[in-house]
Amino acid sequence: MSDIADIVERSLAAETEATFTERVDEQAARLRKAIAAGEMDNDEFAVGLEMEVYAVAQSADAADGGEVGRLATLPAGVFESAANKELGVHNAELNTDPNVLDGEGLARQAESIGEQFDDGQAAAADHGAALVLDAMWTIPPAEGSLDYLDAVDWHDDVTVAQNMRPAPRYVAIDNHARRLTDGEISLEVPGADHTFQTILFESLATSIQPHLQIPTAESFPEYYNAAIRTLGPVLALSANSPFLPADCYNAVSDPQTLVDETSHELRIAVFEQSVNHTEEKKVRVPRDISDAADVVDRVVADDLYAPFLREWVDDGDRETFHDDNWEFDHKRGTYWRWLRCVVGGDPVGTGDERSLRIEYRPIPTQPTIRDVVGMQALTAGLIRGLVAADHPLTELSWDDAEQSFYSAVEDGLDADLAWVSSDGDRTTDSDTIFGEVFEFAQRGLRESGVPEEDIDHYLGPIEARWDNGETPSVWKKARVREGLDQGLSLEAAITEMQREYIDRSQRQPSFAEWTENRR
Repeated sequence: MSDIADIVERSLAAETEATFTERVDEQAARLRKAIAAGEMDNDEFAVGLEMEVYAVAQSADAADGGEVGRLATLPAGVFESAANKELGVHNAELNTDPNVLDGEGLARQAESIGEQFDDGQAAAADHGAALVLDAMWTIPPAEGSLDYLDAVDWHDDVTVAQNMRPAPRYVAIDNHARRLTDGEISLEVPGADHTFQTILFESLATSIQPHLQIPTAESFPEYYNAAIRTLGPVLALSANSPFLPADCYNAVSDPQTLVDETSHELRIAVFEQSVNHTEEKKVRVPRDISDAADVVDRVVADDLYAPFLREWVDDGDRETFHDDNWEFDHKRGTYWRWLRCVVGGDPVGTGDERSLRIEYRPIPTQPTIRDVVGMQALTAGLIRGLVAADHPLTELSWDDAEQSFYSAVEDGLDADLAWVSSDGDRTTDSDTIFGEVFEFAQRGLRESGVPEEDIDHYLGPIEARWDNGETPSVWKKARVREGLDQGLSLEAAITEMQREYIDRSQRQPSFAEWTENRR
């Protein structure tokens, strides 16, 4: 741990900032030239995926508290599979290699993420734990959520959260946030108001992040700006985190009122409040771009967070593209917009050696693998379809797009959304908006060669959410209301809802098959 503390101290030193910034500037200049020279262009659209999960106790004798459904530490064996470590000791991330966006590519994405999840699940089961496809854990560990999230160790001036992965990058970001806030990091949502010593409460939430490779730098702004305007309706369809762990609620006078007032997507507030402490908010809806190189400029101009120098973690020669741009990539990793660009990732298909990819970040983890891939297909197909059809959606003002996003955060499918329809009219009619969302997602997949039966397979369960008026967050709220109506306490109602959610997610292939028509 002393080695980590030493790196953290170096990260936050003034001289590191100067060296890091100089390197980022130099690397950014090379990236701009590479983009202009077409070195990021490719022949194919391609898709990839990142998916975060968390672990719970699956048996009464599990090591982490013994109660089925309680948050649990992931056993080391999980990371001997394809799983990667994440912020909390209860978190893991799974990643697919990108595939061409077509029928075979989407099938490979579904197969890959399913295989990785099954492998991780088998490793967790050996230790009485289970991986959960969910957007926010709500059954606390044995010691309680607040004690778990606020437990720290001290190493001179460096604070290390006991339940955070002891990775230098995480610890440095955490300590930078602490210094920006004088050691008090607040979380305030309906019914809960707390101050923590670290950013670990960000590990309450998990997400999926679809990637879409754009073939040319010239066309990249059109896709990126269209994607910004889809954030609201896509988030509304995917909402899945309306509740914190029940022992976090300390300001509830009426539980039924809390259920009504809580956001459909608390994950957004949790992430924003955990790290938005610089002069300019780092977690927000990004502004439009006019040139692909703008995505490089945005990273350069972004407020600094926990700078690192490559030689601290790898003192070998800089032999690869990633090595040559290591500091820029490190800074891009803290450019936490709800939409961002991956510059220079490995390409898919025929073309040059690098790529430009849109990373779509606000979608919460979904209840089943089929739902995860369905949201991936919806996102990629929609962005592709809007541009292929020369849809006028980018005529919608950026302010309207941002307001739509935060309205979806609060109200899910009932959000006040804004859209420009295919005939060029601004509309707030939800039937028109979601009708076009599915129409142009289907078109984008069709343009990419995805067979009709596959399009129905991927998008059908997502479209059923709109038809039935029920997303995972709507289902969760309804189940908690029912528990309260039956006389349960708020904590018991949330716990019963969560256990039913875990059980259904493990037994049924898609969320649509859980639900009843509530409209």
